[in-house]
Amino acid sequence: MELPSAFDRYRAEIDAEVRSALATYTSPLYAMLRYHLGWIDAQGRPLNGSAGKALRPTLCLLACEALGDGYAQALPAAAAIELVHNFSLIHDDVQDDDRERRHRPTVWAIWGKPQAINAGTAMRVVANLTLLRLGEHGVPVEVQLEAQRLLDESCLRLIEGQYLDISFEERLDVGVSEYLQMIGLKTGALIGCALEMGALLGGAGAPTVEAFRNLGRNLGLAFQIRDDILGIWGEQEKTGKPVGSDIRRKKKSLPIVYALERTQGEARATLVDIYRRDEIDDGALATVLDLLDGLRARDEAQALACAYCGRALAEMDHAALSPWAQQSLEEMANFLAQRDF
Repeated sequence: MELPSAFDRYRAEIDAEVRSALATYTSPLYAMLRYHLGWIDAQGRPLNGSAGKALRPTLCLLACEALGDGYAQALPAAAAIELVHNFSLIHDDVQDDDRERRHRPTVWAIWGKPQAINAGTAMRVVANLTLLRLGEHGVPVEVQLEAQRLLDESCLRLIEGQYLDISFEERLDVGVSEYLQMIGLKTGALIGCALEMGALLGGAGAPTVEAFRNLGRNLGLAFQIRDDILGIWGEQEKTGKPVGSDIRRKKKSLPIVYALERTQGEARATLVDIYRRDEIDDGALATVLDLLDGLRARDEAQALACAYCGRALAEMDHAALSPWAQQSLEEMANFLAQRDF
C-alpha cells in the first residue's frame, strides 16, 4: 500500500521548517534531538533522510490548504506539531524501556534516561518557540494565541493518555471503552489538533474548525487501532517487527483488551496467566494468537477502525471542500485505517 500523495506534497517543506527551528541551537543537548529525528548518527555524522512519516504536520498543511489560500502560513504550526509528537516519543521510549525505534537505538539507550528526558523536554519547548514564527507569516495575534492554546491543550491530553496507558500495565480488567478513551487522548488529541490548527490557519469559521477537530480525533482512533492490528499481525518485512511483537511486550492493545472483555472461564484464565508471566515464549504466543483468532479479534478491530474512518469522513460534510481537497482527505483517511506499515 503506497503513501497518499499528500505525504510527498508537503514533506520537503516540513523537513526544512523543522530543521530551521533547530538551526540556532548548537549545544550538545540538541545533538540528541537531531539524532532522534534521523539527521545524524550517534557520533554526530550527517545522515540522509528524516524519521517517520510526518503524518501530523502533513494533516495540518492539508487542512490549511483545503480551506484557505495556500498553506505557507501554517508551516510553523506543522513543525511545532511534529516536534511535540517527537517529544512524546522520546519520553515514551524512556517510560516503556524501549531500546529501539525506527530500526536503531533510542535516545536513552545511547545517552541514558536522564539525558533523554532533557532531550524530550527541550523538544517540547522548541515546539512552543517554533509556533511563535506564525507572526512572520502575518498571522494575527489572536489567531496565534488560539493556536498556542490548541497545541498546549492537546499536549496535556496526550500526557493524560500516556498516564492512562501506563496505569493499564498492571491491570487485567481494562475494558474496551476505557481503552478507546485512552487512545482518544494519547493518539487522537494531537492528530485532532493538527487538523483543527490547519483549519484555523486556513481561515475557517468556528463550525468548520470544530468539524476538522472531530475529523482528526476519529482519524486518530482509526490510526491507533490499525497500529494495534499491525503490532500483532503485521508482516515483518513491512513493519520491521515480528508477528506477535506487541503480545511479547504484553501490551494492552485493542485485540487483547477485547479478548479480556469477551473471554470467560478457562480461556480467560489462560490469557491472564500468560500476561502475568515475566516473558512470553513461542508456545504462549501461539496460544494467545489462537485465542484471538477464535474470537475474530482482528476482524472486530478492523471493523472498528473502518467505522472511525467513516465517522471522520462524515465530518467533511460540514465544510464546502473542493474535489481535490475532498479526495486528498479521503485518501488519507482510508490509508490510516487500512495501511500495512
